[in-house]
Amino acid sequence: MHQPTRTTSARARAGGAALLIAALLLALPGPRAVAAPSQARAWLPLVALEPAAGSVPAFKHIFTIVLENTGYDKLMQSPDAAYLRELAGQYGLATSYYGALHPSLPNYLALAGGDTFGITSNCTNCTIAAENLVDQLEAAGRSWKAYLESMPSACFVGDAGSLYMQKHNPFIYFDNIRTSPARCARLVPLTQLTADLASGQVPDYVWITPNMCNSGHDCGIKAADEWLRGWVPQILASPAWQDRGALFITFDEGDSADSSVCCQYGLGGRLATLVISPLGKPGYRSPRPYTHYSLLRTVEEAWGMPPLAKAGCACSPPMVDFFVQASPAGVGMTR
Repeated sequence: MHQPTRTTSARARAGGAALLIAALLLALPGPRAVAAPSQARAWLPLVALEPAAGSVPAFKHIFTIVLENTGYDKLMQSPDAAYLRELAGQYGLATSYYGALHPSLPNYLALAGGDTFGITSNCTNCTIAAENLVDQLEAAGRSWKAYLESMPSACFVGDAGSLYMQKHNPFIYFDNIRTSPARCARLVPLTQLTADLASGQVPDYVWITPNMCNSGHDCGIKAADEWLRGWVPQILASPAWQDRGALFITFDEGDSADSSVCCQYGLGGRLATLVISPLGKPGYRSPRPYTHYSLLRTVEEAWGMPPLAKAGCACSPPMVDFFVQASPAGVGMTR
């Protein structure tokens, strides 16, 4: 049977009632399970918060940087993450953002393909015949490139030494990218980004993977923080970012198992995710439940692309609340 659409006031009443019920439940006397506090933190955003109103801006360029294996609390309390915390204070920070799974590879695939495709390991010989972000970008007439630090050469397949690992390059796993010379040639060493930023030849979508040390995987968060201190100012100084651009910085997964789950597909640990854009709300912290699929959907909605797989779930809302919205009359901006 068709259900009538709820009005804004009805949604507000429902949200308020849900928050009141949650608060009353937490206040009830009597014994509680040991996990109750973390469960409360996980579920309260779900009963209290509805998807934010508004839309994702039509960015001209999007940059995505993926770091490694650091949970939210560990990062935000670390004395070695001074620059990351500085960025979080100045721009947007998602405080209830979760990875998809453990270990690394499924999370990278979620960001690039909207699914983990049943992969639960860091396999190097597994391949995927499925639609992906590159298909969407090209169908929408958008240029793209993935910059991978310590990659020996463009379209390199496999691991190389101790610094480059294929598991952190999701695009090489998709058959229709790896087997296409034109597409695969757009998987390049990170050194090319410096030249592209300097020449203004920055593609619409930029994916950046630091190497095993600078991602924080092998050398700790201090190495990642220093790496960001060198690269982020270059990105923010570029016309590509300054003219309606956005930079997302996230981590693949938490550094340990996390039993508190924010949402249906958030099984990879709680992560700090930064939203850095001239169109964003300064110093904004979002308590809304997001996952890697939400980040993918944010990219898709910015450019009018249909959501891939789990990015299309109602449990994977776009990260709309981070951005200043245009007024209904089209004049001025609202926050």
